[in-house]
Amino acid sequence: MSAQRVHGGTPDHPRVPRTIGGISGALRGSRRAQFFAELLEAQQGAELDGVLNAWWGRAMLDTDPDRDRIRAAAEAGTLPTTTMEEVLRRRRERGAQ
Repeated sequence: MSAQRVHGGTPDHPRVPRTIGGISGALRGSRRAQFFAELLEAQQGAELDGVLNAWWGRAMLDTDPDRDRIRAAAEAGTLPTTTMEEVLRRRRERGAQ
């Protein structure tokens, strides 16, 4: 079994570029202002990288075409879930460490 890309993007051209412009362009509403506030306070290096990584993940969620459906299912309690033990078991079966 191989990993499948979800909702567009490739490793060379992700749906949301890992840049300040890419992230800010993908964020919804007031989240963009929150991103810039954290970005302006971060020091260059690991702290800035952490802000960019965290907000890139949020931007990816904001641009997910299934975002509203998934959120509604989560709120309704109908979103399929799994345990961490099940995730680890699947990884072991695929030979992941």
